Amino acid sequence: MTMKPMIFAIGDKKPKIHASAFIAPGAVICGDVEIHEDASVWYGCVLRGDSNRIVIGKGSNIQDGTVIHADEPMLGGVPTLIGAHALIGHKCMLHGATVEDEGFVGMGATMLDGSVVKTGGMLAAGAFLSSRKIVPAGEMWAGMPAKKFRDLREGENKMAFAGALHYIEEARMHAAALSNR
Repeated sequence: MTMKPMIFAIGDKKPKIHASAFIAPGAVICGDVEIHEDASVWYGCVLRGDSNRIVIGKGSNIQDGTVIHADEPMLGGVPTLIGAHALIGHKCMLHGATVEDEGFVGMGATMLDGSVVKTGGMLAAGAFLSSRKIVPAGEMWAGMPAKKFRDLREGENKMAFAGALHYIEEARMHAAALSNR
């Protein structure tokens, strides 16, 4: 028996997934979730749009084991918004957070309500970005709680974009392998 992703509506909130997006077996996507062209959601991810909106931008990747959610607006919750060509590492937790175009969130990082990784910003692996904190372009933030660790070196601000392009190709290979089973 082939394992498939679980994709379903919660009331009138129904996922909208572009035909070119890759959703891996074992992923759970429910409610108000929008996944754009060439985006990928990998094995074991949970995107739960029951209380608020989740958007995954064009060419972005949500790597294995990541959990994304947000609180209801009437409770002060804000949507979780991932821009284009962003890289969200393995086993991340994003709750009411924003990652702008080409933002980078390292493996095991946590982002809480209202936090932002700007375009060309980097949140290091294992970092904890508390509510309403902003990682500016050209900076790497690390630690628990996360704070500025250093300025990015030449080319590091393009790592998310390069990683996103790599994951588009990886997703195509996985989709082909799964269709041949």
